[in-house]
Amino acid sequence: MRILDRYILKPVLLTFFGCLLVFIFLYIISDILSHLDDLLRNHTGIIVLYQYYLTNLPIIFAQTSPMAILLATIYNFGKLNRTNELIAMRSSGLSLWQLITPVLIIGILLSFTVFLANEKLIPQAQAKVESLKTKIKGEKNARPKEQVIHNLTFYGLGNKLFFVNSFDTKNNIMEGISILEHDPIQNLVSKITARRGDYRDGLWTFYEYSRYNFDSSGQITEDSEYFPEQIMYITETPNDFLQQRKRMEFMSILQLEDYIWRLRKSGAVSALRNLAVELYSRYASSLTGLILVLIGMPFSFVIKKRDNIFSSFGICIGISFLYYVLNAVSLSMGKNGLIPPMLAVWAVPIIFISLAIRSISKIR
Repeated sequence: MRILDRYILKPVLLTFFGCLLVFIFLYIISDILSHLDDLLRNHTGIIVLYQYYLTNLPIIFAQTSPMAILLATIYNFGKLNRTNELIAMRSSGLSLWQLITPVLIIGILLSFTVFLANEKLIPQAQAKVESLKTKIKGEKNARPKEQVIHNLTFYGLGNKLFFVNSFDTKNNIMEGISILEHDPIQNLVSKITARRGDYRDGLWTFYEYSRYNFDSSGQITEDSEYFPEQIMYITETPNDFLQQRKRMEFMSILQLEDYIWRLRKSGAVSALRNLAVELYSRYASSLTGLILVLIGMPFSFVIKKRDNIFSSFGICIGISFLYYVLNAVSLSMGKNGLIPPMLAVWAVPIIFISLAIRSISKIR
């Protein structure tokens, strides 16, 4: 590594880790204050709090590290610009891209680290955090509060995959039912659909029941069935549906891909769309740190001598806010079917990367 690279990287890394610690501290303090009533009312112990925030660390890191690297980049390159060191470096024949390459490498490493955290740590952490949050709030019953659950999917016994548009947990009524049955090597054997299902006296009754059988080539056979009303001997009870359901944020990328693959022939368009947006977001969100570094570079090159860390922080907040808001709007449009999932996830990152590269290339 060149001496110049070390000279640029050292303050950037020190500022990054300092900002990261500050952001994590502020996050924890803010979260404690938001739950202060529950903590005092339920006499939550220190051990539970310690477990809760220790489990939360991967989630907090993934959320705050992009802003930390952005602030570190803007502040330190702005400082080099204010002291005319950038001019001296460029006068020696180095281009801006050569100067920012070490920081871009840090951005790439950070993106890879966030990706690993999203894949290996955060799904399990999310599930454990939910359990600990229940203890903090003093809720002894783990049954979900919502009366109607939408887009319920889970694996059942007999290698069955259930998809339900809505499930009324109070009256034990399901609507928009699709059940995919697979053989041991995951080939689709049959598909069951029903407009509604009621659970009474230990049995499920399906209405407007249809069953489609598939041969080894995946084609529908001629022995399909239809009944206006059919009693289903399904071993899963309403409580099993609630206990076994798995939210998207609790899944790894491999699990999401497996769900999408299994649901592909179910006709569950809305669920497939949401799963696709979530899957692509796992990849795109990991690049947030690198993208914010790129878009923040042009601002650091034009910071005036009178500007300081407060102006750097303001620019950091403004860029992050704009990126996250536009990205949230785009993802929402994708989940509602207004634009394709791939476009919804990658549109904003690609636009920001393109603007950043163009802006850096125009700096003289």
